[in-house]
Amino acid sequence: MLTRLNISGIYVLDQDQALDFYVGKLGLEVDTDADLGFMRWLTIRVPADPDRKILLERPGAPSMSEDTAAEVRALMTKGAAGGHLFFACEDAYKTHAELKAKGVEVTEEPEDRGYGIDFGLRDPFGNHVRIAQLKEA
Repeated sequence: MLTRLNISGIYVLDQDQALDFYVGKLGLEVDTDADLGFMRWLTIRVPADPDRKILLERPGAPSMSEDTAAEVRALMTKGAAGGHLFFACEDAYKTHAELKAKGVEVTEEPEDRGYGIDFGLRDPFGNHVRIAQLKEA
């Protein structure tokens, strides 16, 4: 049976630009960066959570044909095919201020939503990112 989720993936149009955003601005770290010949396998992770990784995948082979990949890239460019990432933090207001100082475009300001304080942003490729300071159970 399944024991845990190891890697989740999102599509990005440019893996180097994705590294600049996720590592350079959000503070994640590279887990694996390997040239497999047919694709670049690029995973990142939250430094405090090394067991869960995010694959930053450029749409294309081997998972889809070039025609399909072109359609996915076109939808991403229009903001219609982004994925979702949900991160936790200790202080939403502080994290929000730090990210704005780094030039991250915040789409929703911090707000208390009952389960905690969270805010939203988008990566350069249209993926939705939420960051929350969760209330303790």
